[in-house]
Amino acid sequence: MDCTNPSHAIFFARQNGELHECASIASGLVHVYSARSPEKASDNEDAAAIIPIDENRAILAVADGVGGQPGGAVAAELTLQTLAECARKAGDRNRILRDVIMEGIEQANIRVSELGIGAATTLAAVEIEGSTVRPYHVGDSMILIVGQRGKILHQTVPHSPVGYAVEAGLLDEKEAIHHTDRHVVSNIVGSPNMRIEVGSVVHLKQHDTVLLASDGIFDNLHVAEIVELIRKGPLSHVDTELAIATRSRMNGEEAHHPCKPDDTTYLLFRLGSADEPARSRGDNISSTIATPTMTST
Repeated sequence: MDCTNPSHAIFFARQNGELHECASIASGLVHVYSARSPEKASDNEDAAAIIPIDENRAILAVADGVGGQPGGAVAAELTLQTLAECARKAGDRNRILRDVIMEGIEQANIRVSELGIGAATTLAAVEIEGSTVRPYHVGDSMILIVGQRGKILHQTVPHSPVGYAVEAGLLDEKEAIHHTDRHVVSNIVGSPNMRIEVGSVVHLKQHDTVLLASDGIFDNLHVAEIVELIRKGPLSHVDTELAIATRSRMNGEEAHHPCKPDDTTYLLFRLGSADEPARSRGDNISSTIATPTMTST
């Protein structure tokens, strides 16, 4: 799938089967995975978007509709559609991506709130400009940037009581991943008190890996395990192994390990195409940025 055309964004939503896609964007290659929770009959409430701006810039985003709230899937899709609409304006006016993303998230917060049904979503997004990446997030969908040798270059802190406790040193990761309140989120798109956390610019090297993921990944795999899975090897192999490892945990195949079935969606990005040629595993969904309606499969 070629996403270098700045007039189009690609959306992935309500993926109730198991989706794998690959695309060329801006300065690199991105793999997309999404699957519904193995214990769930209703729609997958995660969504993802690949939003090209021009030949050198792009936005990647994952949204996780808040479970237990009406319209979680709608909130996730609306948030990404709104971000994409703002991105189209960025391409037209050559605006700074930070301003565009902040505006897009703020506008999404207004739109989701105006639905009036209690809908909400988390959001993890990155701007890519050449060999640099900057993270943005709301809630507990996370962003992890890892070097080929396993060094963590950036890791977002989940906006949750448990996430803050880990950051403060009150809980270690093992305690946190098994904590009964791990699902509690303190910051969401669709709230009057929403806040956007913006990270510093990270300069990527050729084989560094960027992961954006809903909490289905981080609730089932320890960060050290994720790092080891994504730090090396072709991106197609990383994509497959990460999906297998997560699904194995969700199915309870490994005793004494976390097992929290949930919708799972992630994006994996690397610079260039040295790992493998960009190729598509399907033509699931394509929508112009200007399309104002929900896009789903």
